[in-house]
Amino acid sequence: MEKYENNAFFWQKIDTLYSSATLEICHRKGESHPEYADMFYPVDYGRLKEANGERGVCVYKGSQKHTAVKAIVIATDILKRELDVKLLIGCDEEEEDAVLRFLNQTDFQKTVLIRRGNDLPSWGFTD
Repeated sequence: MEKYENNAFFWQKIDTLYSSATLEICHRKGESHPEYADMFYPVDYGRLKEANGERGVCVYKGSQKHTAVKAIVIATDILKRELDVKLLIGCDEEEEDAVLRFLNQTDFQKTVLIRRGNDLPSWGFTD
């Protein structure tokens, strides 16, 4: 069975999405969440303005300088009744773990992390 979740073509498209949009930082590392005062952002948080319609795409930006998306987080929130993808940019492993702890604090939202892979699936090539 082929690995669909970690193919290089997918990550290339994610990189293009990120590099072709404007990142607007909404909350800096250490700021409290606007709805949950006891939750503090572990890294900078923002949105890609020109992606995913008016809402934008959520981005957690760590301390590393590189701009490739190294991981994504998929979150499900039963209160909002939504599924959401969040990009992790420039996060080292410690920052990735901190983002996961931050996002999984409530009983209403749970997440999974998918780290970047480099596989080139045979079905991904076109003539």
